[in-house]
Amino acid sequence: MNLTEQIQKTKEAALALAQLSSEDKNKILHNIAVMLAKNSASIIAENQKDLAAAQLTNISEVMLKRLTLTEKDLQGICRDIEDIILLPDPVGEVLETVHRPNGLKIEKVRVPLGTVLVIYESRPNVTVDVATLSLKCGNACVLKGGSEAINTNRILAKLLREAIQDTLDPNVVTFIDTTDRKATEELLTMHDLIDVVIPRGSHRLIKYVVNNAKIPVIETGAGNCHLYVEQSADLKMALEIALNAKLSKPAVCNSIETLLVDEAIAEPFLRELALAFEQHQVEIRGCEQTRKIIPAAKAATEADYATEYNDLIIAVAIVKDYKAAIRHINRYSTKHSETIVSGNQAIIDEFLNTINSACCYVNASTRFTDGGCFGFGAEFGISTGMLHARGPMGLKELTSYKYKIYGTGQIRV
Repeated sequence: MNLTEQIQKTKEAALALAQLSSEDKNKILHNIAVMLAKNSASIIAENQKDLAAAQLTNISEVMLKRLTLTEKDLQGICRDIEDIILLPDPVGEVLETVHRPNGLKIEKVRVPLGTVLVIYESRPNVTVDVATLSLKCGNACVLKGGSEAINTNRILAKLLREAIQDTLDPNVVTFIDTTDRKATEELLTMHDLIDVVIPRGSHRLIKYVVNNAKIPVIETGAGNCHLYVEQSADLKMALEIALNAKLSKPAVCNSIETLLVDEAIAEPFLRELALAFEQHQVEIRGCEQTRKIIPAAKAATEADYATEYNDLIIAVAIVKDYKAAIRHINRYSTKHSETIVSGNQAIIDEFLNTINSACCYVNASTRFTDGGCFGFGAEFGISTGMLHARGPMGLKELTSYKYKIYGTGQIRV
């Protein structure tokens, strides 16, 4: 079966999935959780193959952790599936009802997106996240994972399909079992078969998909996130936020990559920060002023301020004031998450109103940019675009809508 035939079957399966009741969809999700739990040893064995291959390359320790699946991780994935079961099904929700003078009744109703292609890297848990969230929303999914997780993704997809097949055509979850880049190129041209593509991974991957796709793209993932410490900030609070936002999980998209500090408070704050970061082996790359305060810091280049490191590296710049900070963020940000630590309400308001990112925080860590933390129960990814969805994409963001119009014989004259 060629790739086009494979995706044609996925599209056909999506039509049946869209008709399933919430009860039937939840039954499928429960079956998936049971199937994964029952086969955890096999999943971990396949993951070990990927880890062994990755260790032969120059992969960083942080990225290796992203690739790893443990028994604890799998238990967490199964709990997440059970949480998704408890979430309200968005499909069929009536968003608006309009009664026209001519007697027509118009309803705006949530519907599935259809067939969703997800291209992703490294983290094999994405395979399960995408499949289960898609199923809950009535979407078929096409999974194109990275070569570094091919064995783990393959067995996860196999188990997903086995758990589905007693209730529904398993082609609602289609795994592209190849590492050939040509398959990705072909998928991105299938505008008649695929309704939307969502890339999840590095800035390089997302840029490639945006530049080559012939189908609509929802950009997610790349997070060149900023922390700005304004001169009226509580410096103890700012330090705690900086440490959490950089250290709690440096390889994720909602960790900070750049720290901006007002020059009025730069010296006391950066000296304390440098001591804390040194204990955790964080590499600091700073501007000329920063390096006068932190001699051990490396010189930051223009590229450093535009880089999502996903590692224990941070770029630091001292700015004149909040206006300079806002200009810097809007220039280099990937429009993911930014935070300001400040006690000045006027400056806070201007920051919130002029920063172009999906999530703008005040006196809090960017690490909260997450569907679970936002109360959505789960997420598909973090959208950094301006259309359809922004920020954490919960179940509602995985739907579109249609208008249902009820008449009693009306004609237009």
